[in-house]
Amino acid sequence: MKFAQPAFLWALLVAMPAVAGLFYWSWRVKQKLIRQFIHARLLASLTVGVSPRRQLFRLGLLVATVAGALLALARPQWGFSWEESRQKGLDIIIAIDTSRSMLAQDVAPNRLERAKLAAFDLMKQAKNDRLGLVAFAGSAFLQSPLTLDDQAFSQNLAALQVGIIPQGGTALSAAIQTSLEAFEKNNDNHKVLVLFTDGEDHDADTETLAAAKEAAEAGMHIFTVGVGTKEGELLRVTDDQGNSSFIKDDDGNVVKSHLNQTLLQQIATEAGGFYLPLQGANPMETLYARGLAPLPKNEGTTRRTRIPLERYHWPLAFAFVCLLLEFMLPESSRRSRRSEAKSSTTASALQAAVAALCFLLAALTAQASPSAAFRDYQSGNFKSAFEEYNKLSEQNTNDYRLHYDAGAAAYRAKQLEKAEKQFNATLASPEVAPDLQTQERTYYNLGNTEYKLGEPLSEPDKKEERWNQAIDSYTQALHLNTNDVEAKNNLAFVKQKLEQLKQQQQQQQKQNKDQKDQKDQKDDKNQQDQKDRQNQQNKDQKDQKDQKDQKDQQQQSSNQDQKNGQDKKSEAEKKKEEDQKKQEQAKKAQEKKDQEKQEQEQQAQAESGEKKEGEQEQAQKAAVPGQMTPEEARQILAAQKDAEKALIFSPDNKPVKPQPGKFKDW
Repeated sequence: MKFAQPAFLWALLVAMPAVAGLFYWSWRVKQKLIRQFIHARLLASLTVGVSPRRQLFRLGLLVATVAGALLALARPQWGFSWEESRQKGLDIIIAIDTSRSMLAQDVAPNRLERAKLAAFDLMKQAKNDRLGLVAFAGSAFLQSPLTLDDQAFSQNLAALQVGIIPQGGTALSAAIQTSLEAFEKNNDNHKVLVLFTDGEDHDADTETLAAAKEAAEAGMHIFTVGVGTKEGELLRVTDDQGNSSFIKDDDGNVVKSHLNQTLLQQIATEAGGFYLPLQGANPMETLYARGLAPLPKNEGTTRRTRIPLERYHWPLAFAFVCLLLEFMLPESSRRSRRSEAKSSTTASALQAAVAALCFLLAALTAQASPSAAFRDYQSGNFKSAFEEYNKLSEQNTNDYRLHYDAGAAAYRAKQLEKAEKQFNATLASPEVAPDLQTQERTYYNLGNTEYKLGEPLSEPDKKEERWNQAIDSYTQALHLNTNDVEAKNNLAFVKQKLEQLKQQQQQQQKQNKDQKDQKDQKDDKNQQDQKDRQNQQNKDQKDQKDQKDQKDQQQQSSNQDQKNGQDKKSEAEKKKEEDQKKQEQAKKAQEKKDQEKQEQEQQAQAESGEKKEGEQEQAQKAAVPGQMTPEEARQILAAQKDAEKALIFSPDNKPVKPQPGKFKDW
């Protein structure tokens, strides 16, 4: 026998002594109060027929009622029945490296044991998937074919050890090919290979990547899990006597094994998977949630499931019978002569029955709170429904359905940020991985929430970011269910709104640019006008100054004329003007002469070029077929001279000896 809710058993251990002590204390207080108000001589006559044993027995029945109710809430299960069910799942091959490099202790306890523990964790995540096991070192072997029997898989996994594959070394290409051959032919189910290794491949990288590419073309996804550290560890072996020694290569050097992350990343990328280091908390949950759970699963695997039989009705029936007996059993064996005593007895029985019923109703109400929240949701009281679902999700954080219901209620209550938080909590829950329908609905509702959150934002960048998140959520929903018409329509609508937003941003930027250009033009025009006005002012001032100077000069000239009585130029000034005119004429004549000379030189060069081309044409025409011209002879001699300098002689037909390779047995 086992209990589905064992927490109520702890409540039973605490509640039973507390309830029994409370009833006994209340009975003692009642007796004490009766003795205080009733004289001892009258007490026997007033309580005639009342049996203290019956009172204690009734209290015992109430205690048994509480115990039976708590046992029923603990849901006892006894026995089981087999039920065949068709399940949706993947075909997963787990390949584990068993070479001697897996003995490195850079991860505790060593690489191989750590990989086996991770494989057990992955088995717990893949509840509805078929699992197979491949062990590989220098070659590969199918240790366990694809099966739904977790016990058989666990036994084969526990049997893995270094040396189980006789051929030493590490051949990743052989592991990939053996895993690919382990899948059934003509099976449309998705093929998945999870490769646990340190990546120290002794094959050529090209050969390993070619095997990964071939597997990808056959429809297999490869997820690589790196076991070890980049710093590496010296390899030790222990003999039968317990003596430890280092592994050495052919040259006598101690071997140090490192994690080859680059090769594992290339393999995963080539085969449509991803690389994950075996570090941190719960890496297999991350692998299954991010890599395996989103893959489409085919329905077709049949599995017999053991269904436990519920036996909660037995303790519940016992509690009901105890409560009924307590209600029907009187405290006295005969009728009391006083109606007050009878009414008091009946009232106490009713009070006890009501107390027991209230306790049962309280327990049932605690279990029925999701239904109360659902009734609030159906009646339109979304805020109250969200508060109830939120409390339940905080009490049971692993139940993703409570997070989903809380998110739906918050969305209807216009509390969008809380709705987004609850939907993200739903997707983050590990239990939601096999429930693809809930994942699809959650992504769809999350897309609606993100669109609503971005709609009232005034900043275009933040609005665009929110709407891009909504597009990603709708896309994830369509990946899980390609027939979701509403998700398709909403995705197209949000893309259209996002395109309109980008166009508005471009138009706004263009308007801002035009306004800026207009402002710059206006500023330039104002500056030019200001400059013109300043120039005009300077010109006016200069003209005024010239006029003044001219007026002063005229005044001086007039004064001079008046003084001297002469108005002709001196002989020296006339001679100077004549010399300047002669110099200008001579300069023009010299320029004209130089220009004529330059034209003559250009004409002579043109005639020389035409003559040279004619000579070349005549030389080409004069060349006889089969004979070389002098120019060709000079070119051949120059080329032969260069060839003589670069020529290197080597013996003919000398075989090239291949470089002998070294076998790596780790």
